Amino acid sequence: MDKELHTIYVYLENEGVDVWRPVKAEHLGGEVYRISERNQGVAGEHWQYAAGDTVRCESRVLEGGERGFVAVSRT
Repeated sequence: MDKELHTIYVYLENEGVDVWRPVKAEHLGGEVYRISERNQGVAGEHWQYAAGDTVRCESRVLEGGERGFVAVSRT
């Protein structure tokens, strides 16, 4: 059975401005998510955290005023 995937946001490095990539992740409990191996990055993007990483997320206000969970550290 496939696990339900949620959208979290991962910081893109070396962009010159703050850019957050929406990615799919498995919720492991609390603030912890595992970034899905199913994600396919765009050529030339450098994600702060890679597919397969387990990360701690925080709720933040994103551009446009909506709230989302952003990856802030590896666990």
